[in-house]
Amino acid sequence: MEFLIIGGGIAGASAAYELAANARVMILERESQPGYHSTGRSAAVFTEIYGNVVIRALTVASADFFLDPPQGFSDHPLLSPRPLIMIGRHDQRGRVEQLHEVAVQLVPNLRIIEREEVLKLSPILRADYVACGLLEPNSSDMDVHAIHSGFLRGARARGAQIVSNAEVRDLQRSREGWVVDTSAGKFVARHVVNAAGAWADALAELAGVRPIGLVPKRRTAFTFSFDPAAAVDPWPTVIDVSEQFYFKPEGGKLLGSPADETPSPPCDAQPEELDIAIAIDRISAAVNFDVKTVDSRWAGLRSFVHDKTPVVGFDDDAEGFFWLAAQGGYGIQTSAAMGRLAAALAFGKNVPADLSALGISADLLSPSRLRPAHDQQKTRSIN
Repeated sequence: MEFLIIGGGIAGASAAYELAANARVMILERESQPGYHSTGRSAAVFTEIYGNVVIRALTVASADFFLDPPQGFSDHPLLSPRPLIMIGRHDQRGRVEQLHEVAVQLVPNLRIIEREEVLKLSPILRADYVACGLLEPNSSDMDVHAIHSGFLRGARARGAQIVSNAEVRDLQRSREGWVVDTSAGKFVARHVVNAAGAWADALAELAGVRPIGLVPKRRTAFTFSFDPAAAVDPWPTVIDVSEQFYFKPEGGKLLGSPADETPSPPCDAQPEELDIAIAIDRISAAVNFDVKTVDSRWAGLRSFVHDKTPVVGFDDDAEGFFWLAAQGGYGIQTSAAMGRLAAALAFGKNVPADLSALGISADLLSPSRLRPAHDQQKTRSIN
């Protein structure tokens, strides 16, 4: 085997799809089905203005794939148009203007809109709350299941194998390559791809590889009904420009979140009642309806390193150990570009030209960029 990918979420699935075109690939998934954790708990919004400059570039570079996927990738559209508004109060206008100045460089049709237009697009907002907004007209809802399934199905069609219920118990480097002992048996490959999500640092330590300082952070979401009831489907996604809350139509109801980032150990994250209450309080201050019932709730882990940029590339100190981690909450919307980028670097090639033109370089994502910061943090904790 050339590549063993540990983790069958969106990171591992998109990488497998690209790698399998030119190599023998196997995905090892610890759960009974791939995508159980963060991938399956996404808010499913495609936005080119969310995240730092690297995330935004990777998202822009993924758009064409989602709009026109390869033949057979999915029987349904991957994106469904839904405009997005980053709203601001009077005291947040400066943030709206600052975000526009930065994001418009990659998304030229962004524009700042005033209260009247914001209220026309999202009539549930309070006129005495909102002052302006940043309108992203080409934002979309994402069919996360179709995207994830498409990558897995495409990887299989290219010869990749997927083994579920394969929790990793041990990783050792040998003359044969990496020997991975799992609950589903023992596997050997020349390269290991660490796409284990919130468990990526734990997996590295199991392999004797220095961690990258990964911090999983819990994000809470819920769907709710409200009074007076209204048809929600035409409404845009609404995000507070300071990222204190967001809401969007979801299955005839609204999906809300406090946009929390609570540090957590790797786990099957569960929602906290306090976080839901905080979200309801923040959303209620901005809208002209009352939350009636919370109909469903969940939480997922979004994993970050200190600069909130993904980690993609071989570890300098561990031959054949490839990092594909720290995608935060942006893994779905960046997956098409991320899969191509990971495959290029894993094969020892240059960053794809279209990504390079957007400012993406191997150094920006390399795990080596994190070593000094992580070592300093470790030293401070010891002292």
